[in-house]
Amino acid sequence: MSTTVEEHAATVAALLAPALAAVADPSRAEMVPLTPAGPAHGRVLAADVRSPLPVPPFANSQMDGYAVRSADIAAATGSRPVRLPIGRARAAGDAADAHEPGTATPVMTGAAIPAGADAVVQIEAADPPRFLGIGAAGGDPSAGVAFSTPVAPGTFIREAGSDVTAGQLLLTAGTRLGPAQLATLAAVGLTTARVRPRLRVLLVSTGHELRAPGETLGSGQIHDANTASLAASLIDTGAEVACAAAPDDAEALLAVIAAHPEADLLITTGGVSAGAFEVVRDALAPRGVSFGHVAMQPGGPQGAGMLRRDELAPLPVVAFPGNPVSALLSFEMFLRPPLRRAAGLRDRREVRWLPLAHAIESPQGKHQIRRGMLRDDGSVSVGAPGSHLLHDYARSTVLVHVPAGIAALPAGAEVEVWRIDE
Repeated sequence: MSTTVEEHAATVAALLAPALAAVADPSRAEMVPLTPAGPAHGRVLAADVRSPLPVPPFANSQMDGYAVRSADIAAATGSRPVRLPIGRARAAGDAADAHEPGTATPVMTGAAIPAGADAVVQIEAADPPRFLGIGAAGGDPSAGVAFSTPVAPGTFIREAGSDVTAGQLLLTAGTRLGPAQLATLAAVGLTTARVRPRLRVLLVSTGHELRAPGETLGSGQIHDANTASLAASLIDTGAEVACAAAPDDAEALLAVIAAHPEADLLITTGGVSAGAFEVVRDALAPRGVSFGHVAMQPGGPQGAGMLRRDELAPLPVVAFPGNPVSALLSFEMFLRPPLRRAAGLRDRREVRWLPLAHAIESPQGKHQIRRGMLRDDGSVSVGAPGSHLLHDYARSTVLVHVPAGIAALPAGAEVEVWRIDE
């Protein structure tokens, strides 16, 4: 008796719930350095972060121009400009120092506003519209600079704390650290962050026929693609992945599992069907993991349960079939949503309903998932259903869902489509 896709997804979600809740436990939080290209990217904050200082930490110029006291040019008009002597220029990084009343201080973008000035006139509004005595375009600064319009206090000044005030809540617990979040933490001078631990996943590809990429293939052997696809998929959910391989030998598989007692979750590929050499089923079924069939194509054979271990807590196990497309689609349907949801990420792909470019057939008793391509006319073309067609999957932009109960659909019929190219 097959279970439905929805039933198996609920089983997997319930199985993972304790492990995912443990990852969110504040007592397991880790401190990571906020170094460029370091380990913090993609991690999830375990605690709120407040700013230790204001940003910007001082009033600074929003423009290249002249810092002035607004009162000094309040009477300026086009016919009667106010001319001021030029003070010492300030570049970004220079000390603010003091502004002499009745002068114009050249300031570059980001430069500290000298004490006493309360506005900036952009260089384009000055006469001449260039910095005198500075750079190749400079002239004689002794002639001073003229202003033909008054300026309001605060013009083109970024006040201290205008972005962030000292003590302000920057980021809340549960925030994923992406480029903008890491930049915000760097801007306030923080060098570490407290983050949730990552789910530790042991990924085991099984099969006597498997060889790692780069190894020479003998008769009947193939390269292992499942480790590459599922490891990348797990990393995308924020998990920490340890990869291993096991032959078609139950004791060897159990030895691989025993060598990773720290794992929070075990994922296997292969060995779950009804054949004579189903190593995952043979090794794990007597220890609490259930195996059966889900009404899904590809990816019907599935396993899930709590693995009983000697002297260790039971380990949640999700067992996928070995065909590469079946394994990857199984991850999409059953593991990606709860793992990404627990990591604070969007758990579902972008969903659309689009017309078929051509008629298709589907096994009526199964939820079929086909790879497809979006067409320029807004329709979707659908590829073959074979579970071995990994290259077809790699070229696809969408997954097309045909629910159980439907045996055929004509061209133009609308189908549920998941975007996988974003």
